[in-house]
Amino acid sequence: MKDQNKPFFILLFVLALIVNFSGVNVKFFTDDPGLYASIAKNLLYKHEFFELFTYNQDWLDKPHLPFWAVMCSFKFFGISEWAYRLPALLCFMLGLWYTWLFSKKYYGTEIAAMAVLILMTSLSIIMSNTDVRAEPYLMAFVTGSIYHVARLHERFKLSDLLLAALLTAFALMTKGLFVMLAIYGGLLGQVLFERNFKSLFSWKWLALAILVVLFITPELYALYIQFDMHPEKLVFGTHKVSGIKWFLWDSQFGRFVNKGPITHKSGDVFFFVHTLLWAFAPWCLVFYYAVFKNLKSIYQKQKLSEYYTLCGGLLLLLLFSLSKFQLPFYTNTIFPLFAVVTAPYCFKQLSKFGTGFRLVGQWVYILAFPVLVLIINYFSSPDKEWWFYVDVIIAVLVVAAVCYKVKLNHIKVFLVNCTVVLFANFYLDTTFYQQITAYKGQITAANYLNQPRFNHLHVYSLRTENNIFQFYNQKHVDLIPLEQFKNFKPADSAVFYINQPSMDILVQNNAQFKILQTFVDYPQENILPKFINRATRDQVLAKVYLIEK
Repeated sequence: MKDQNKPFFILLFVLALIVNFSGVNVKFFTDDPGLYASIAKNLLYKHEFFELFTYNQDWLDKPHLPFWAVMCSFKFFGISEWAYRLPALLCFMLGLWYTWLFSKKYYGTEIAAMAVLILMTSLSIIMSNTDVRAEPYLMAFVTGSIYHVARLHERFKLSDLLLAALLTAFALMTKGLFVMLAIYGGLLGQVLFERNFKSLFSWKWLALAILVVLFITPELYALYIQFDMHPEKLVFGTHKVSGIKWFLWDSQFGRFVNKGPITHKSGDVFFFVHTLLWAFAPWCLVFYYAVFKNLKSIYQKQKLSEYYTLCGGLLLLLLFSLSKFQLPFYTNTIFPLFAVVTAPYCFKQLSKFGTGFRLVGQWVYILAFPVLVLIINYFSSPDKEWWFYVDVIIAVLVVAAVCYKVKLNHIKVFLVNCTVVLFANFYLDTTFYQQITAYKGQITAANYLNQPRFNHLHVYSLRTENNIFQFYNQKHVDLIPLEQFKNFKPADSAVFYINQPSMDILVQNNAQFKILQTFVDYPQENILPKFINRATRDQVLAKVYLIEK
């Protein structure tokens, strides 16, 4: 890396860290983080480690590792939003470290620095570090596994064997078996294009498989004692549900063939092709060009620096695309691989067409992000804007310094691109998300019930999707299905949380209740234009209620 450019890479790395951590205290505004945090909180409340519960009912939908990590964080730091996000952010940092190590090994320091910045400034990555699910964990475990598998493939070293097995096991205990496709699909791709098939017939791979099975025994044990030992439990509407079978088949492959206990009726094979345009923004167009050039080189029998990232990333992307279960944040897992594929094409000199495409592909986002932020800020008219002005000043100063000091045009554009996406996401974390959470009725209802005068009440939810309310409520929250409310007779003083659609159904069924309190609510997870516009915001707001029988 040229000495005159190094300070800008360091500066943007520091700013990117600040932005990725800037949402650590944002209140939950989507259901999944509320659910996962509630499950981890219940582990503490129940003095439990192996069995997962929500609304005091057995829960079987994800493996245990993220919940164990969050539980430990809650134990040490107390129950809060930032303690929930902390383990994921630490894994995000680990993912950056492995992205650096891998790309430096195969491409050198300059490209490694670019790969790390590409990962840190990808839109969905920054958003997922605020709206935390399992993906930050998977980024670290999958990328780390690939790095140590690559080293193990070259020569045997005990530390690489143990770390490859441990990180693979951690990935399995986070999301399930599908992660093997990225890790070992990458290895198979490397072997295939090296034409070194006999290297697969080595005792070290057998040892690796044995160690992975050994390291996932806590997950298997937890599932066994909660489900396999208790065939009488009702799970997914049926009895005799095997937790181990669910982990090994239904949680991933059952969903893929749409025959497991959780199914989905629709899917678009091109979903991720267009989703990446925003999720992997501002790097998606350059990534598509990089994939095209790499595949062309393979077709022309030109040797690539490595095949792990291209094969592992594209194989898992193909699996996601063929599956009917498609959510935008799924691809975050393989964004480190995409970053490594993309970085060389942001750094090296390209053909005339490639140079033009690279510039256009980045200038689209350089112009779009600031314009969108200014439009959102104008129409949303936030009450507190001082973070917005700080954001604007820093972004302008950095862009001015880069344009003045950096000589190479493609490096200059790369650094400006990083700056504008950080500008946009810092605005979201510090200003815009605050407007959303101010209208989350689940939070205000839970805080209302946390007053000492309601300590005697037993709290119920009528829907399983009220997980933000479940997390912020300091009491246990039980579940009474909506259809059972009319005939339900609580044993003691009780209060029930319901949303507007549930209220409408109760009224239609002539259920007897009285309203304790009403709260304003924005019921959507998607941000509608009418909500952004403060003048029309009331049109998309609803109400939620606390009711008594």
